[in-house]
Amino acid sequence: MVSGELNEQALTQTVITNNSKPLDNLPPIAQLVGWLILSHHRLPYRAEPKLDANQGKESIDKLLKGITATWGYQNKNDDEKRLKACFEFPEGLLSQSKPWLKQLQKWSAKLWQTQPQIQNLLDNGGYRVVLHHARLSIMLGDHYYSSCVADPHWQSSISLLANTDKHRKPKQKLDEHLVRVSEQALKISQTLSRFSTDMAVAYDIKNLKQKSPKGYEWQDKAVEKISQFKIQTQNQGGKNHGWFIVNMASTGCGKTIANAKIMRALSGDGDSLRFILALGLRTLTLQTGDEYKHRIGLSPDELAVLIGSAAVKELHEQSKQNNEELPSYAESGSESLETLLAEELDYDDSPTADFLDVLFPKHDRILADKNKAFLYKPVLACTIDHIIAATETLRGGKYMLPCLRLLSSDLVIDEVDDFDGKDLIAIGRLIHLAGMLGRKVMISSATIPPAVAEGFFNAYQAGWTLHSHFRDALPLVACAWVDEFGSQVQALDYHDTATRCQNYRTVHQAFIAKRVIHLQKQPVKRKAMIVRCDEALAAKKDFQSVYFESIKQTAMGLHQHHHTVDKTTGKRVSFGVIRVANIPPCVELSQFLLQADWGATAPKIMAYHSRQVLLLRHQQEAHLGAVLKRKEQNGAMPDAFNHAIVRAHLQNTTAQDVLFIVVATPVEEVGRDHDFDWAIIEPSSYRSIIQLAGRVRRHRGGVIEHANIAIMQYNLRALRHIATLKDYTPANWQRNGIPVFYRPGYEVKSLKLVTPDVCQLLDEAALNAAINAIPRIQQPDIIRPNQQLADLEHQALNNSLTHYQSKGPQGLQAWLSECWWLTAVPQQINRFRDSSQDTTLYLLWQDGKPVFCDRTERGDFVPFGDRANIKPAPPLSAVEQSRLWLTRDYEAALREQLQNTEEEGEDDALMMKKSKRYGEITFREENRGWVYSDQFGLFLRKG
Repeated sequence: MVSGELNEQALTQTVITNNSKPLDNLPPIAQLVGWLILSHHRLPYRAEPKLDANQGKESIDKLLKGITATWGYQNKNDDEKRLKACFEFPEGLLSQSKPWLKQLQKWSAKLWQTQPQIQNLLDNGGYRVVLHHARLSIMLGDHYYSSCVADPHWQSSISLLANTDKHRKPKQKLDEHLVRVSEQALKISQTLSRFSTDMAVAYDIKNLKQKSPKGYEWQDKAVEKISQFKIQTQNQGGKNHGWFIVNMASTGCGKTIANAKIMRALSGDGDSLRFILALGLRTLTLQTGDEYKHRIGLSPDELAVLIGSAAVKELHEQSKQNNEELPSYAESGSESLETLLAEELDYDDSPTADFLDVLFPKHDRILADKNKAFLYKPVLACTIDHIIAATETLRGGKYMLPCLRLLSSDLVIDEVDDFDGKDLIAIGRLIHLAGMLGRKVMISSATIPPAVAEGFFNAYQAGWTLHSHFRDALPLVACAWVDEFGSQVQALDYHDTATRCQNYRTVHQAFIAKRVIHLQKQPVKRKAMIVRCDEALAAKKDFQSVYFESIKQTAMGLHQHHHTVDKTTGKRVSFGVIRVANIPPCVELSQFLLQADWGATAPKIMAYHSRQVLLLRHQQEAHLGAVLKRKEQNGAMPDAFNHAIVRAHLQNTTAQDVLFIVVATPVEEVGRDHDFDWAIIEPSSYRSIIQLAGRVRRHRGGVIEHANIAIMQYNLRALRHIATLKDYTPANWQRNGIPVFYRPGYEVKSLKLVTPDVCQLLDEAALNAAINAIPRIQQPDIIRPNQQLADLEHQALNNSLTHYQSKGPQGLQAWLSECWWLTAVPQQINRFRDSSQDTTLYLLWQDGKPVFCDRTERGDFVPFGDRANIKPAPPLSAVEQSRLWLTRDYEAALREQLQNTEEEGEDDALMMKKSKRYGEITFREENRGWVYSDQFGLFLRKG
């Protein structure tokens, strides 16, 4: 190649004779180039990735030598004749293209001259950063030029084509495409360094400069500690070092403001902001955006909010927006035309850096401006799903913009422990990338387990080490621990992974020990009891209805001790939540409570889960958000009593006791700022117990005497399995029992509890005294993962995040120290939010009624209800109707939307248009068929 010549005959012969493992036995630099060519559209992946579990691939050579065409590069439907034709080149290759050969010769010679530098990076691991930047530049260059028209002045006799246009007609010649993509990739690579120096920051944020109010002084003390450390380390030759921060302040202590103040203090000048705030739920992004504008004081041109869909924003603001849809490129002639950022971005127009023009074609100005805003705005608020695409994308270009954003922005992950083991491994990959790109990382939550803190530190320090080799930065990582009781900053210099992580563990344990002492002194707002299930155990086949009756009786008991007397009617009123593990029991329990005999008590029931039409779920969440703020002082009437719906219920019932009950799946546990009087929990994990407990008296002070949280002795999955056993005893369970604390939960066959009895798995005396996060944030010196529910989680998290000697793509460590990152196998095994079974349907308003429809790639809506066997639920009785807390009606909700629009047309036509926008619902095909109800959402038919 350095000579500028290409022997087509020899190359063709080599391909024919050695096409099973083309990357085997190549020189190191050739392997890097070969991988870039192989992966520039799609990473290698496996049909059965779990077969690679525990297989160590420590070197590039060891990894690449095993890759064949079966790793996602071969059409399974090709017969032998067609397969053979793939290695015949009747039109020749590119040896007749002078422009291409000229470029090939030039850059091959330059590559040859840089062998010593590349070898150095191969030795210290820094080549990983080079490959990351090279692949990113190639893909961006490909995306850019693929969207351009063919160059009419291109001189070439080559007949080979690179792609076709949207009409499937020939577009760019192959040599033109390769040369122009190369030129564009070069321009892009030359701009990458400017991301860390020339991007916008937010200055002079007065709210962050002001002293924190009384009770929140800890925020300023944390900033002072960090600032002092920065002054002490300024004499380091001007080199940067890493930052990894853990904020564990309790709910209600002002973590949002604190995180912004800390990130400002960490900035180069100590007075500016530029970071990504990654949240767990898309419904929180707009709320957080509002908070950043109003409480922190960011101006509209300093903030971008990635919201996932325009419908969510419209429902949040109830404002008009253009109903145009982005075009689909699924049927176009170029895979590189895929939209980089399909999600809706809420931002104000403002100038951006000129150098960003090299990234995006100018022919679609609106799309280019959106992409630039995503990259340029000082603060970006989004769900973690959007930014984690930087490491999770297996094919296509969805990873490119998140990667570019991480080049210039520090990363704050809020409520990081809201995720399970697989998701945490994926988040670890993201944190490693942030470190590798030279960014600072903060994780924030009041209940971070030690394995999560240490595992993520390990991921960060491994990434930062690579960055220090690539950019000649200091290998030192400064770690900060922050909560409302104090702050600590510690420098962890470079050591081997085990030593560095041991040092981190020692400091973290000391910080947590202090936190535990303070937490134990706090007024007790929550106590728990365990509800015995003896009758449900004895009932065998009828265990579920007996279990549900026990829940009902428990709710009535909790209400007696935790209610408020309405001064207008004299009625005793409480708001409670019953948490169940899955959607089917959520619906079944709601139906049971609507039909049950409550005597002189008036229940008001609401089912709350994720499989609900977007418009109705929005209405539900807006109502709950308004009613359950509960920030009143002790003895004061809740604002909820003045809400029209709540007031109507209180006025229209003769019962003296009124219970407002939300029956919820784990959707209630994450990101909900709800405040209930009491809770009942079907146990799945200690994490779920603590998360749900955080919704009881969330914003109210004062101490309690009686338990306000009830935990069921068994969960339904356990009772269901016990009913199949002839003789339920501890010994029989250990022989024949199955994991029951999973989906959600951490129990698996290889890490199984000796009993499903929560009385044996939890310290009941401690729960009776106070329920708090201490068992979750502090790991005992000796853990019993088979006997204690909290210890089970510690062990499971350690297995996923802190087993530094483990081999194979199933663990986080392989992403850090092996070469599995050259493939998509780690993401296949531990896929972030693994909900591949779920698809999206739309409840369309057609011919005066709602119809379930699927949406094709072309954007057409086709009926789907019959195929999916979706049937309407039987109508509720008058008694059941009267017991609904919030009566939901899809038709009425759509008609209400018509009042918020100035569009003209027939009502039915406008309702259809609105239903296309707001009728989205998740769905998973099952043989049993589905039932739909406005009140209960979409749920599986029994039997």
